[in-house]
Amino acid sequence: MTKITFIGAGSTIFMQNIVGDALLTPALANSQFALMDIDPERLAESEAVARAMIQSVGTGATVTTHTDRRAALDGADFVITAFQVGGYEPCTVTDFEIPKQYGLRQTIADTLGVGGIMRGLRTVPVLWDVARDMMQLCPNATLLQYVNPMAINTWALAEQFPSLKHVGLCHSVQNTVEELAHDLDLRKEDIRYKVAGVNHVAFFLKLEHQNSDLYPALRQGYANGQIPKPPLLMPRCPNKVRYEVMDHLGYFCTESSEHLAEYVPWFIKEGRQDLIEQFSIPLDEYPTRCVEQVANWKEQAKTLTDGRDIEVIRSHEFAADLMNAIVTDTPYTAYGNLPNTGQIPQLPLGAAVETPCLVDSNGVQPSVVTDIPPQLIALMRSQINVQELTVRALVDQNPEYIYHAAMMDPHTAAELDLRQIRSLVSDLLDAHADWLPDWCKPAKAA
Repeated sequence: MTKITFIGAGSTIFMQNIVGDALLTPALANSQFALMDIDPERLAESEAVARAMIQSVGTGATVTTHTDRRAALDGADFVITAFQVGGYEPCTVTDFEIPKQYGLRQTIADTLGVGGIMRGLRTVPVLWDVARDMMQLCPNATLLQYVNPMAINTWALAEQFPSLKHVGLCHSVQNTVEELAHDLDLRKEDIRYKVAGVNHVAFFLKLEHQNSDLYPALRQGYANGQIPKPPLLMPRCPNKVRYEVMDHLGYFCTESSEHLAEYVPWFIKEGRQDLIEQFSIPLDEYPTRCVEQVANWKEQAKTLTDGRDIEVIRSHEFAADLMNAIVTDTPYTAYGNLPNTGQIPQLPLGAAVETPCLVDSNGVQPSVVTDIPPQLIALMRSQINVQELTVRALVDQNPEYIYHAAMMDPHTAAELDLRQIRSLVSDLLDAHADWLPDWCKPAKAA
């Protein structure tokens, strides 16, 4: 029996997607699901959902629940991580409110920028603990890592645990294909593509339908105002930033406009409300989502845990197909984030990069991509600078690198001077003191 351990199982909707996909996959349908979370109430809700899905599908799968991580990991074949250290309150609120005091506005703050740096500092030590336990309790298991900041986490895991089998997984590629199909009135199944880059700043290097390049239609549609169409996935977030970047750099980015807007220096600027309005940039979008999710959760939980059967529908996550490929030795292609060992030779070795990967019983094997245009490589390097300095801070336990990471962030550097950045980072480190390693001590302002 395959044992699948879920760390952060209180993320009930995400757990529902992954477990549901596994139950619909014959080779995984009778797995043992070990659900672990530090919140007993959310864990109980997730357990009820998992058991209802098993009953609905009618498999022989079993469920155990754990608040002790080591007990959940013992003997696992696969480990899935999906947690947020510090939660919406206080940590996400802090990552938005303190920068706003300096005039620095954000949209999501979980990948790059000062918000992404702080989330990385909170998250990586916990992932290292998970990896350390895995080396002792399930050394042959594969870690499917879904936590942001994806690139920082993946890079840091490889630095400290080079023998760990792990891959960072995201759904930005699948989501973007769905959105492009919507804008072009095509079936997503009929679109052929190749993507490569850094997580959330990867680009569609090939985008075709029936052997025809789709980029001319995208450019023409954007030029005449026909696209982007009203969005499918986030109705209040019109997808304008990505089209504008495509118009200037030539290629379409994998991550949403609300994400991309804060990775670059071009859209969120103090005193430029015209840019915010023209490109429909949803400032403070992630806190808005969190408030809505908290407000809706109790009703959702009641619906999901009231004893009725739950319809199990396959999601678009890679996890179940990837696990199936390893278990059955059935070749499968997924987009994975792995340390760069040469699969993107234009980017620094060791950096976490996202490329198509072949998955089979040999594990996750990245394909080589050599044809990324230089302007895209330049943008990716601006992201890698911040990621590398954050990882170096964590590995070397050097707080000065935290300040340097923020100074190199494109959006932060476009808004604040060096002394402002140092003061802001010190304030954030002070505010997050209970959630950060002891070595993260604020340096005195110059």
